[in-house]
Amino acid sequence: MTQPAKGTSGSYESGKRNLITDVAGLRVGNAQDEHIKTGVTAILCDRATTAAVQVLGGAPGARETDLLEPHNTVQTINAIVLSGGSAFGLDSASGVQAYLRERKIGFEAAGHHIPIVPSAILFDMHNGGNKDWGRYPPYRELGYQAADSAAEDFALGSCGAGAGALVAGFKGGLGSASHILPNGITMGALVAVNAVGSVTVGSGKHFWAAPFEQNNEFGGLGYPHPLPADATDLRIKFRDSANDAPAMPPQANTTIGTIATDAVLTKAQAKRLAIAAHDGYSRAIWPAHTPFDGDLIFALATGASGIEPTVEEFIDLCASAASTMARAVARGVYLATPQKNDLFPCWNAG
Repeated sequence: MTQPAKGTSGSYESGKRNLITDVAGLRVGNAQDEHIKTGVTAILCDRATTAAVQVLGGAPGARETDLLEPHNTVQTINAIVLSGGSAFGLDSASGVQAYLRERKIGFEAAGHHIPIVPSAILFDMHNGGNKDWGRYPPYRELGYQAADSAAEDFALGSCGAGAGALVAGFKGGLGSASHILPNGITMGALVAVNAVGSVTVGSGKHFWAAPFEQNNEFGGLGYPHPLPADATDLRIKFRDSANDAPAMPPQANTTIGTIATDAVLTKAQAKRLAIAAHDGYSRAIWPAHTPFDGDLIFALATGASGIEPTVEEFIDLCASAASTMARAVARGVYLATPQKNDLFPCWNAG
């Protein structure tokens, strides 16, 4: 017996796309290589945008994150990149930078345009793909392709940075969701889900994020009732290899994402929003933020709504960041599709 999912309240409403691009001023593009089983997702900002970051995983990989701290000089950025490939994937930001520089987008200094493009990577080197790419990895070109394809509508599941992602028991993927708050502010989340833990309750298919689901966006199963005896068992990816797959190395993880809003926020408020959004990981993944995850969330505030939230409204904004991110995590796994040489099955298989 299951309990149907319900919205948090009558005022809870997703944007028209249910994507991070419901936040005005953002476009997203994906590029992937199915042979390698990896990919890149680029978030382009139509104008320089306030940004911050919070890292809570124990094994992060990132570029240009120090400048995002509130006490540092640079106030705005031009794009965010999420990539597979472990440390090799950090090259993807160079491709996005090249795309933006060609269009004279970036921080102006001494007559030069320098695109500010923070990025983060996940480990997808052990997923059934052929990583024998030769002298140089493909990520710079994949980054350029992702930027070149950026639009308000984009694919989810086994694409972009989620192309080679895995979680305990299932394929991971790229997920997104949005929420329009009662005061008119829009919240959006985008995430590549590659966690060491599980996104479902015990050995079943009910998502931990179920209480926040809107319009059956990830299957509408709700929570199992009663909760199964194995609900609190730790399902860990490298202990949970499926279909007689080779043993998964402990390091093969990391969930990376972006939370975005059209509210007018300071850099310090954006930092607080990124911190709050990590609660979405905790609501959707068990366990999260482990020593073998590099869990990271960027925050973007485009200011397109013109609304400066009050202190009370900012509390609601932070809660929305967590719930919207939790939904995005579940959608990434729910929308994964099968490919040749997969090590784990898709949630939707069978």
